Amino acid sequence: MKTSFRAALALGIAMAAAAHAHAAEVSAERGAQVAITGGCHDCHTAGYLETGGKLDPAAALKGTSLGWQGPWGTTYPANLRLMAKERGSEDAFVQYAKTFKARPPMPYFNVHAMDEGDLRSLYQYLVSLGEPGDAPPEFVPPGQEPKTPYIVVAPPVMPKG
Repeated sequence: MKTSFRAALALGIAMAAAAHAHAAEVSAERGAQVAITGGCHDCHTAGYLETGGKLDPAAALKGTSLGWQGPWGTTYPANLRLMAKERGSEDAFVQYAKTFKARPPMPYFNVHAMDEGDLRSLYQYLVSLGEPGDAPPEFVPPGQEPKTPYIVVAPPVMPKG
């Protein structure tokens, strides 16, 4: 009985260690999963939300020309493929991802909290997607009208009372 328990315990520990080792593996495949579960495609891939999460590899993470307008002005989802290419190396990409700041609605602080292996995998995925494409439209300051479609993100105005 003790031998069976020890064997089962050893097998369980070995399986947990193998699962952890697999989770820590840096790869483009893991990066593809990180991009989905991290919500990257939600804003940075044209058509992703509208199709219920169907991924067009040709458009994946190239940014969009749909702006997000609020008190900060109008921002556009960055072309992450181009961003990875501009960084030049995996190490430079990871350093950038851990320190960059962005205007709303980008939750840059969530990226800062990502595991280094996830960021390295994301870089490898971005590079694997191929030609980076063009940059999205430039930021439009508050009070100026964008030349592209945009979504207004404005806090509610509370009645005076």
